[in-house]
Amino acid sequence: MKFKKSLEPILSGVSAAFVIGVLAFLTLETPAGIWLMFSFGATVFIVFVLYNLETAQPKNIFFGHLISIIIGVLFNEYFGLSFYTLGLSVGVAVTLMIYFKVMHPPAASNPLVALSMDLSFDFILFPVVVGCLMIIVLSFIINNKILKRKYPSKWF
Repeated sequence: MKFKKSLEPILSGVSAAFVIGVLAFLTLETPAGIWLMFSFGATVFIVFVLYNLETAQPKNIFFGHLISIIIGVLFNEYFGLSFYTLGLSVGVAVTLMIYFKVMHPPAASNPLVALSMDLSFDFILFPVVVGCLMIIVLSFIINNKILKRKYPSKWF
């Protein structure tokens, strides 16, 4: 069943709410660890509204977030919070995402989160790796099975 165009904004919003709700439930209501971070809100916007763009593809989501949080944690561990580390860490993350062709704009905020929240290496696995994988799996299922969209347009 194909949905009317006028319903797409509502369905995209409900889909984004569902995915963030699942991650929030796992974070707040189970002993499973942290599955949610702020930049995931913008990520679900991209996968449910701009799902056909390069920045919405699984490779970009996963590796964009991974590169950016690693840079943020490294800056936090070795240099600490300052006006220049905030700027430089985002600049390095953006440069590496472009260089490796895994551009995902929401991930550019990860170094800011890592530095301002004093995060360490364990944050890379939970929530970044597991949260990204959950977003990718749920967006694949929702976009293809429920919304009847072709997503992703390419995996790698």
